[in-house]
Amino acid sequence: MSEEHGNLIKSPKQLILMVIAAFFIPLVVILLLLTYANSQNKPSASEDQEIANRLIKPVANLDFKDASAPKVLKTGEEVYKNVCTSCHTSGAAGAPVMGQNAAWASRISKGYPTLLTHALKGYNAMPARGGSSPDDVSDFEIGRAIVYIANNSGGKLAEPSEASADKESTSKKK
Repeated sequence: MSEEHGNLIKSPKQLILMVIAAFFIPLVVILLLLTYANSQNKPSASEDQEIANRLIKPVANLDFKDASAPKVLKTGEEVYKNVCTSCHTSGAAGAPVMGQNAAWASRISKGYPTLLTHALKGYNAMPARGGSSPDDVSDFEIGRAIVYIANNSGGKLAEPSEASADKESTSKKK
């Protein structure tokens, strides 16, 4: 018989070299593939910040208030964005959408006092105070939001004064 199909490894030195090569060559290939794969999609610094904001940002932000600090009144737009926008932007539960003049015309024609009463006490599917707490949003601030919505929906209501809003809310509580 001929030795044409004999062993490739003929000495212990060749055996050791083959074992080392069998271990390190796949490692080098894997490291090269990983380097290639990671070099393709390096996000920029702004993308890193955006990802961090989206993934690490808390679900809710707590707004702690100093009870002894003077109250800072919110504008009508701020109250609208914080309280009213969820329904009056989408039209949820039959709420008239801000900016649709036809939907608001009959409501605005009833006058500011009626709109304020509906907003404070609730009307149809709308919860009282739009679902906000009196500690978070005052009657005056709700009045400002009503004027903001109405004036952006074809109305011409005057900005309420703080004294008139307080007088109306105390007369309604009696």
